[in-house]
Amino acid sequence: MKTPRFTILILTISFCLLDNAHAGEQDVRMPSRGICAHRGANDTHPENTLAAFREANRLGVHMIEFDVALTKDGRLVLMHDATVDRTTDGSGRVSDLTLDELKSLDAGSWKGAEFKGERTPTLDETLAMMPENIWLNVHLKGSAELAEKVTRRIVAHQRLHQAFLACGSKAALAAKQVDTRIKICNMERQANTLQYVNETIKMDADFIQLLGGKSVDPAHTKRLREQGVRINYYGANEAEKVRNLFDAGVEFPLVDRVEAMLKVADKLMIERLRPVYRPSTE
Repeated sequence: MKTPRFTILILTISFCLLDNAHAGEQDVRMPSRGICAHRGANDTHPENTLAAFREANRLGVHMIEFDVALTKDGRLVLMHDATVDRTTDGSGRVSDLTLDELKSLDAGSWKGAEFKGERTPTLDETLAMMPENIWLNVHLKGSAELAEKVTRRIVAHQRLHQAFLACGSKAALAAKQVDTRIKICNMERQANTLQYVNETIKMDADFIQLLGGKSVDPAHTKRLREQGVRINYYGANEAEKVRNLFDAGVEFPLVDRVEAMLKVADKLMIERLRPVYRPSTE
């Protein structure tokens, strides 16, 4: 029995659309090095908010780091601390509050009156507003359950080409069971040592986030690059340190003083990112 031509045509179109969807993610040119805005432009804007991310994107950063946690009702929100006390006008543990309760809190006034009414964003809101060509450093404030849920949302938003999970080994394993394509930044026993470098290579991680010390051993960064591991460093807010980190082979230093450290990158001929956004679906 022959397959009707109309059915063949529909199948062909479907496969082409699937191929193009995957190709669209793969064809985005990602930065090879640059400045990572730690919790967004948090020196001038309330951390982990859409306002801080919009400012970081406006300035032309190459990577944005943000923290994701689970609410009482299992929703994914951006919050660094275990409690909301420091960065909102409320109090209590994130895990004891529902999303509606979190959304009722002011997450901006603590930083400045001009940010009054800024709300804690969800992961979905954050992913939806990001450019396609910026690295998304997704720091998990939890383990397996959080990793699984975050991975599903990254896949749903078609952000696998740019988002990676900064997490420990248990969370990484849970995420990979959801989708093997998810990128991982090894945060297990985070340090600035050869042991941490070797453990990161052994686990086949995509990123490392070196931590501590005044400098980085160029032999370590050379080894990481040879193994295809991208190199982050936390944290640096002084011009000389950022210059030295780039010279030593660090690709993305995490900074709080975003605009000032971008000027350091400018002098090193690292072009600021020109954000590429997806067409609006509204």
